[in-house]
Amino acid sequence: MSDTEPVMVFSGTNSRYLAEKICTHLGHPLGKMNITHFADGEFAVSYEESIRGAHVFLVQSTFPNSDNLMELLLMIDAAKRASARSIIAVIPYFGWARQDRKDKPRVSIGAKLVADLLSTAGIDRLITMDLHADQIQGFFNIPVDHLYASAVFLPYIESLHLHNLVLATPDVGGSKRASTFSKYLGVPLVLCNKSREKANEVAHMQIIGDVEGRNVVLVDDIVDTAGTITKAANIMLDAGALSVRAIASHCVMSDPASQRVDESGLTEMVFTDSIPYYKKCDKVKQLSIAAMFAETIRRVVTNESISSQYII
Repeated sequence: MSDTEPVMVFSGTNSRYLAEKICTHLGHPLGKMNITHFADGEFAVSYEESIRGAHVFLVQSTFPNSDNLMELLLMIDAAKRASARSIIAVIPYFGWARQDRKDKPRVSIGAKLVADLLSTAGIDRLITMDLHADQIQGFFNIPVDHLYASAVFLPYIESLHLHNLVLATPDVGGSKRASTFSKYLGVPLVLCNKSREKANEVAHMQIIGDVEGRNVVLVDDIVDTAGTITKAANIMLDAGALSVRAIASHCVMSDPASQRVDESGLTEMVFTDSIPYYKKCDKVKQLSIAAMFAETIRRVVTNESISSQYII
């Protein structure tokens, strides 16, 4: 980083593991801040060094629970009041993104509400990755740098050297992402069509395409309870697939997800480290996105192209 452009990186409590890796790639120290917790659950944020006139990058994924979002909002407000030159929110996992529209009467649009909260708090820019719905970028009236986990996933898939490879998606909604992967790798695409009776519970699933005698890689953006992706894997193995692996951007993994992955026919379940994974499951592997985010931060500061680092 240039000495003429003061740049400071700070982290919320639960994203410190990632912020430290980002700072290592930047060759820049992680900023010092203090978060004080009160007995009733309230907390206060304070910066322990001057940020006046600095480009301030705040690293915090808004994965459960809501304290992570509130902590980020307080960090933004404190930076604005401390006269930061610019405030950039770095949110690898943007929570509430599944609430991007009114899909039935009398419901909130949570993604829009979170966008409004961040904008009102005072961010000048957002850096995020693999939004559940691309149109969420339009909820903001500030620049949004939308990164893609394909930058780490595609080299990993190529490194496996799988013969008779097929890309698949556990539901039709993820077909665009899986199709992009399959075109880049030059392999066939298989879809799964599912129906739900209620949230997080799959009632019926069928395969659209041929997986017999093939090695399958399932592609998704979020794995929550892992019901859909493990069911898809087991159905494909029953249909004659040689092996089934899964890659997904965000490791939400709510219970009983780890148990389901462990008991499923999946060879492995690969995530990025946008969300930390502390539970034990030998099939779960995480690839780091720290270098990608560090390079994006560097390019934002030096006004270089962001899109040129995308693979697809």
